[in-house]
Amino acid sequence: MGFSDRAWTIFNQSIADYHLTDDVDCAAVNPFENGSLEWLLYAKNWIDTVQWHLEDIIRDENIEPIQALALKRRIDSSNQQRTDLVEYIDSWFYRKYQNVNAADDAKINTETPAWAVDRLSILALKVFHMSLEANRDTASEEHRNKCSDKLSVLLEQKKDLTEAIDRLLFDIENGQVKMRVYKQMKMYNDESLNPVLYQRIKNGEA
Repeated sequence: MGFSDRAWTIFNQSIADYHLTDDVDCAAVNPFENGSLEWLLYAKNWIDTVQWHLEDIIRDENIEPIQALALKRRIDSSNQQRTDLVEYIDSWFYRKYQNVNAADDAKINTETPAWAVDRLSILALKVFHMSLEANRDTASEEHRNKCSDKLSVLLEQKKDLTEAIDRLLFDIENGQVKMRVYKQMKMYNDESLNPVLYQRIKNGEA
């Protein structure tokens, strides 16, 4: 089994485990060895899965403003955790390939392995939920047919993305692509970089 197929299996295990309770407050029970790549992939998708459902909840038109604000803060925090974990996964790949001698004409990819894996994790969620809609017996036949068509497109995207990820890792391993780790440099959560936050601190409002 190639890396991307293994990642896809782990993502779907995480999604299935989450839906045993379908509760955004349920704690993850990661079945893999702490610090292993499998553990990281499971943890990554669990964050994505919880955030997927938080995004659903916050779009309720009848939600109370105070609850919506709390959810927005939680989603912001989740996004930061997601970014941190993606960068950690890239660091894992960097350590794995740090002794590879890149060819003189080696390319630099526009997307790192972990950010491609991030897309695959989200895609697993799209496939899961679109499949539910394509088979939802309370929906109209027209709705189910439209969702079935969308599901076919998503599965085609999955095929392309898994092939692309495995090819990227193969090229890095063989020195045809340089392994790079770039930080996202998120500014809005940093009290030293977000002017709204550091002005508040300066004015003694913290």
